[in-house]
Amino acid sequence: MKNLVEIAIAASIEAGHEIMKIYSTEDFGVEMKGDNSPLTKADIASQKVIMKYLEKTNIPVLSEESDEQVEFVVRKSWTRCWVVDPLDGTKEFIKRNGEFTVNIALVENSKPIFGVIYVPARDELYYSIPGEGAYIRKSVAGNSPEERLPAQELPPAFTIVGSRSHSSPETEAYIDEMKAKHGEVDFAASGSSLKFCLVAEGKAHSYPRFAPTMEWDTAAGHAILLAAGGSVVVWPEKTELRYNREQLRNPWFLATIQ
Repeated sequence: MKNLVEIAIAASIEAGHEIMKIYSTEDFGVEMKGDNSPLTKADIASQKVIMKYLEKTNIPVLSEESDEQVEFVVRKSWTRCWVVDPLDGTKEFIKRNGEFTVNIALVENSKPIFGVIYVPARDELYYSIPGEGAYIRKSVAGNSPEERLPAQELPPAFTIVGSRSHSSPETEAYIDEMKAKHGEVDFAASGSSLKFCLVAEGKAHSYPRFAPTMEWDTAAGHAILLAAGGSVVVWPEKTELRYNREQLRNPWFLATIQ
C-alpha cells in the first residue's frame, strides 16, 4: 500500500509542475464543458501525467477528465479504483489566486483508503498513509519534514470553512445555527479541496457543503481528514459518504474534526 501512496504522491507533484508551467503563461486555453464548468490546458496536461503513473498500477481510474466515464454496470464490479481530479479548483486557477489542487485518492469497497492533495502554487503536499495517519509537507522542493495532522489545536472560536466560489442558502442557515449554538463563529473562505485540508490541519472545525460536488472533488480530502481523526458524513442523514456510486454527484455532506 505504501508503494501506491508513493506513486500517487509522485504523480501529483509532477502533475502540479505541469500545471504551474501553464499558470505562468498568458493563455490557459479555457473552454466550457457540457456542464458549463471550465476546462483548461492545465487540466488536460495534469490528466496525462497522472494517467502515466496510475496506468502502471493496473487499478481502474475514475477521473473528472477521462475522455468517457465508465458506465456503472462496469464500475460496480470494481473493488478498488483511483478517484482523480487533475485540477480541482479550475475557477480559482483561472482567477490566479493559487487555491487549486491535484487530488488523487484510492477507494476500496466504496471507502477512501488514502488520499494525496498537492497544492502547486504553494508547493504544499497533504497525504495520508493507511494505518499511520495524515501528514503535511510545507515545501516539497525545500524537502521540508512531514508534520502529522492535525498540526495545531482548534481555534477557540468555532470556525467554519466554506467555498470561495459556491455557496447556498442552506450553508448560510448552518452558519446561523452554529452561531446560535457556539456564540462566536468565524468563517474562512477557501477554494478547491483546500477546505478539507484546513479542517484536517485543525484550522477549522467544520466544512459544510450543501451545494453540488462530484466524487473526485472530495475523495482525497475525505481520506486525509479521516486519517487526521475527522469525519465526512452525508447531511442530514449522518451516514458516511461513499464512493464509486452509480450517481457520481455527491449528496450534501458535513466534514468535521473534534
